[in-house]
Amino acid sequence: MYKIGVDLGGTNIVAGVVDESNSIVGRGTVKTPKTRSQDRIIADIKESIRIAVSNAGAQWSDISSIGIGTPGSVNLQEGIIEYANNLDFENVPMKQIMEDEFKVPVYIENDANCAALGEAVAGVGNGVDNFIAITLGTGVGSGIVIDGKILHGCNDAAGEMGHMVIKFGGERCTCGRRGCWEAYSSATALIRQTQDKMSKNFDSIMWDMVSGDIRNVDGETAFQAMRQGDSAARDVVNNYVYYLSVGIVNVINIFQPKVLCIGGGIGNEGEELLNPIRYYVNNEHYSLNSDKQTILCSAILGNDAGVIGAALLETHNN
Repeated sequence: MYKIGVDLGGTNIVAGVVDESNSIVGRGTVKTPKTRSQDRIIADIKESIRIAVSNAGAQWSDISSIGIGTPGSVNLQEGIIEYANNLDFENVPMKQIMEDEFKVPVYIENDANCAALGEAVAGVGNGVDNFIAITLGTGVGSGIVIDGKILHGCNDAAGEMGHMVIKFGGERCTCGRRGCWEAYSSATALIRQTQDKMSKNFDSIMWDMVSGDIRNVDGETAFQAMRQGDSAARDVVNNYVYYLSVGIVNVINIFQPKVLCIGGGIGNEGEELLNPIRYYVNNEHYSLNSDKQTILCSAILGNDAGVIGAALLETHNN
């Protein structure tokens, strides 16, 4: 039997048919409509699922369930997306809508939790009971797996670690608070920090890298320029790594996971990102004298983590 996982992103809706070895054997990708009307997005989720099944060469009788990872807060028991601001979703009964359409059990979960579950079961956390995944993208996503289960809290909204404050009175976050980890350590924050530094350093090679247009800055710009010896870029990266490390030390102090992995676009920097983070962690976390320490590593499933994790919801919820 196959399971279907759907990663409902702000840019793309990606569905995957996942086999019993947790490999994706067919995909369906549809651009998330910029108009973001609720009905259009739901129609495109359905279309992505149909494309994935067709590309896998599977029959509907081969599909045991559908799992959907979505941004925002979810009522897990009812399968309702209670609020997803970037999709303009409010109290959407997604489980019922999809079960009425496809006639198989449907499971709904937060997308960061799906990515964490995917990495925990089929990725770098395989065989680890206590595992945390941090995703550095538009925001700072996080999923917490304790004793092999996703930590949901009393209202299914646990794990929003991007919204812990790491600098009192600091940068305004999209959630409305000031000084959130996300406001300093997301890819969005890194882009802003890079642009601010460039606006004060017109001799930086970062200007050549973006063809003189500051709007072309992305999450890789500062890292690439730093590798070429640009001092302004090095300042950007050092500042970014510092704030990222502050949050990671907090997370380790609270949960002491066996493995903490970093994914998302910035996570692709690998050891160039991880080594300086380890320096801060090794010098600042609380349990310095313990012979058991958290393993800090990169995620390995990339964009597949959310799809695979969503597909795994059937097993995880039963």
